[in-house]
This record gives sequence, structure tokens and C-alpha cells, in this order.
Amino acid sequence: MIFSVDPVPLMQLALQHARQGEGHVEPNPMVGAVVATPDGTVISTGYHQGFGGAHAEINAIQTAGAATVGNDLYVTLEPCNHFGKTPPCADAVIRAGIRRVFVGCQDPAPHVAGQGIQRLRAAGLEVTVGVCESEARRLIAPFEMLMLQCRPWVHAKWAMTLDGRIASRTGHSKWISSDASRALVHQLRGRMDAIITGAGTVRSDDPLLTARPPGSRTPLRVVIDGDGSSLHRDTNLVKSLSETPVLVCVADDLATNELERLRSLGIEVMACAVGEPGRVDLHAVMAELGRRGCTNVLTEAGPRILGSLFDSSLIDEVHIFIAPRLIGGASARGPIEGLGREKITAIPNVKHSRQTMIGDDLLIEGDVCRE
Repeated sequence: MIFSVDPVPLMQLALQHARQGEGHVEPNPMVGAVVATPDGTVISTGYHQGFGGAHAEINAIQTAGAATVGNDLYVTLEPCNHFGKTPPCADAVIRAGIRRVFVGCQDPAPHVAGQGIQRLRAAGLEVTVGVCESEARRLIAPFEMLMLQCRPWVHAKWAMTLDGRIASRTGHSKWISSDASRALVHQLRGRMDAIITGAGTVRSDDPLLTARPPGSRTPLRVVIDGDGSSLHRDTNLVKSLSETPVLVCVADDLATNELERLRSLGIEVMACAVGEPGRVDLHAVMAELGRRGCTNVLTEAGPRILGSLFDSSLIDEVHIFIAPRLIGGASARGPIEGLGREKITAIPNVKHSRQTMIGDDLLIEGDVCRE
């Protein structure tokens, strides 16, 4: 199809606005919208600003007012056609007198799944789907994971040296990365629904796992600890329970008195099936977090937990801080243990990679491909 104006730059603008909702809209997806004339002149923009609030296209239409009549709408995600916390957006688009609608991607949610597009076309609007589709679909990847797989999008973060070590042979790791890098980690925490760590990290680092300063979300702190022994009254996670809760995932055969001890501390306890002796089933943990509506979770854990997640194909995105340091040592640990992959494939298994210099540190981020 040939258009009088290239729709890509206007969809790119809608995508840019959509990202402003990050950390505020979950478990809804980030969505952006632009109202423009047929020759591409921007009339208004809008984005989904917060969960339960007006959707992107509604904000853009309201800003444009009567100028919507006979003009075009660019929206990163298919307009909804159902009553949720807000009325159907498809009906609002039709009432606004929009002439053409350009859609980034179809909504993957089973209760939408093309119905909004059908409603618009049935009302006589010209609808084009798939403008900047790959970018639009990546924008909603965590939402799509929650909708279709019923689990959150799992981010894994670690800091390591140039020779791939996360700690010295003695276990010393403070600090590999710089103050600026650690500040960025706090920003990352502030848009998460949960932060996952393991018993080893609790024992060695005694972390708080809070965002300082607080972000747009207050993440649940989740500890993977088969016997629960890493948590006690003097643990920072316990001492800060008034600030944000802690969920500990333990083996389902844990003794009753130990379960009662943990609960007496004010900790929520989840009993999970185990695979290897004492190793909590991480799929069960993710299913529970998905049931709670967690959209993005961050893993700040040691190489055993990260290895188990990687082997289970439960890492979706990585945030790796590489510092200009060398540690060496045969017994110094790398970031991911477990079984790992047998061969180095010809195709990189991290896509959409991006690199950012943070002072002397290098941050590499990307999405982990499924095997």
C-alpha cells in the first residue's frame, strides 16, 4: 500500500511517548498515540500514563479536541474493544471522527486479539496494522509474557570484571562497579514489581533490595531459600519489613517449626516443590509472581540461581555492568553456573543489544533468545 505520507516517523513518535509510561502502567502495556493530519502534521500526542487511567489514544483524542475529525491516528497497540477499568477505546476513536488508524501491533491478550481492529473496520475506518511492528511488539514484551505465559518478564543483572568474575576467590565483591552504575541499578529496581535473590546473596551481602531513592513501584523482595535459614531477625530484609514485604520460597517438606519461625518474623512463606535436593522449583516461583500480576522482576542473585534460571529458559533480559578491573584466580566465580549450553551457536543468543558507557563502566543490555 502506498501512503501520501510515510507512517514510520509518526509511529516512532508514538513509541517514544509510550516509553514515558514505563514503571507506571503495569500490568498494562506501555502505549503511545499520535493524532496527525493526512499530510503528517502532528496535532496531538498521548500515552498511557498510569494503571487504571485513560489509555493513550483517549489522551491524544482529548488533547486534539474537534481537530480529530477527518484526520489520522497512530497508536502503538491495537485499540481495545471491551470494558475494563475504562470504556472501549475503539468506540472513542470512531466517535472522534478519525479517518485512518495506523496500528503498531495487534494486542496479544486473548480478550482483545484483533477485535478492536475489526470494530474499527466495521465502522468504515481504514486500518493499517504492522507499522514499526517489531519495535511495537518489543515495547509490550513483558505484557505479552504475562498474558500468554502467565509469568513475569525476568531481568537478570550482575556486575563483573573484564575477566568475567563477579567476586574474588575469597568472595569479596564490594564494589566491582562504580557509584554511577549502582545508582542506575536503583533506578532499575524502582520500576520492578519484584526483586529475586538467593540465600547465598542474603548471607554474604545482607542486602536491602530496595530502590534508593524510591521509584515508581515498590518491588516485592523474594528470597529463594530451600530451608529458610538465611533469614533471621538481624537480617536487613527482615529489619526493613515495614518498608516493603518479603516472600521466601522454601522447600515443600520444610519442618513445621521452621515455617512458623519464618512467619513469626513477619515474612510471607511459599512452599514450593523441589527438583534437585533442596532446590526450589523456579517455574513455580514465576507462576506465583505471574498470578500476582507481576510484570517485570529483577534477579540480583549469585551464579547458582542465575544458572538455574538460565538453564530453565527463565531469563528474558540482561543488564550487565562490566568494570575495568581484573581479578583472576581459578576459583573466582563467574556470573552464571548451572549446566549451561553445550556449544557456542553461530547466531548470538542475545538480541537487541545496546551498550552504554557509565563513566569507566560499560553497561550491556539485551534480550535473551529462546533455544
